[in-house]
Amino acid sequence: MPVLTTLVLALGAWPTAAHAFGEDNDHPPAGPSGGASGNSLTAGATATNVTVAQVSGGKSGSAAKPLAPVDPNWKPPACWYEPVATSEEVKAATDQLKKTPNENLVPVTPSLSWGEQLMVDTFEKGKSPSDGIKAYKNFNLDKDGKFWRGVVNPDMKDDPEAYNCQEILFWQDAGTLPKIANAPTPKVLASYAYDKIKVPDTKVELKPEARSTVNLPTWVWLDKGTFEDVKVRAELPGTGLWAETTAKPVGLHLEPGTADARTFPASGDCEVDDEGSIGTPYTKGSSKEDPPCGIAYQRATGGKPFQLKASITWEITWEGSGGTGGDLPNGTFDGTQDVEVQEIQSINR
Repeated sequence: MPVLTTLVLALGAWPTAAHAFGEDNDHPPAGPSGGASGNSLTAGATATNVTVAQVSGGKSGSAAKPLAPVDPNWKPPACWYEPVATSEEVKAATDQLKKTPNENLVPVTPSLSWGEQLMVDTFEKGKSPSDGIKAYKNFNLDKDGKFWRGVVNPDMKDDPEAYNCQEILFWQDAGTLPKIANAPTPKVLASYAYDKIKVPDTKVELKPEARSTVNLPTWVWLDKGTFEDVKVRAELPGTGLWAETTAKPVGLHLEPGTADARTFPASGDCEVDDEGSIGTPYTKGSSKEDPPCGIAYQRATGGKPFQLKASITWEITWEGSGGTGGDLPNGTFDGTQDVEVQEIQSINR
């Protein structure tokens, strides 16, 4: 029985090939072939075919960092399976091994590559190299479908679970999905899209604009046109799977940057109203009123501004192919801005 592993690679690393598998530099193939460009059979472990697009919202700016889940234990899927090659591409890659057996290897899992003997036996001759590994006759050239392989979430490549998708390169008939652990689902795509959400920088409107005054409330608000819903769509081509993940702003939390301050409301939590705004814009004559959302500083800054921290909470929901949908953990995004506070000068006679 042949040895199962021709070469075990370092996680996420791939051998350097003289040229792309299935590509003959002297005689380019006339028909379908196995290429290494893009997310193909010979792409790296983190080269996913999932496409992600922000389809609405977030037009007023991009976040400096992704949303942070409120639940610290939540994380997106670390790996899943995807279609990576046609029968012709696997054949072309194997044929290339026959020509240059000492130069090229074919990745069959995110962390394992095979050489000529294993590829020929398993995918051409139909000889399984070990129990539990399925073999194929003549690369399944007479069937309609693709070969699938595990893919590591590019954002999770250092997670121990990133290499749980270790099924050897396997066949899946067209129009079907694998029924195995870590198979792609709309929720997997929705969770992957979560980390791709870009929200506007959290800079709140203040009144007075330039400088606050000790003991006089500073009004804080966010316009509904700036903080609108943000929607991101993720699709896995060739599978019919898609999901749209939506982030909706639902609240603002204020931290004045000093203990010598009062917040309105006292909790510092300002809710989004029915119109999608947070707080109320300042109007002339309101300087001595308590704002629905704001801060009253108790001392002057003395040359060094306070760092007002404003945290937006975003409610995350998703819907996907097959009528699926649900909730994901809320996310937060913080922003800080300088606030100068001055004393009111008066003269006693």
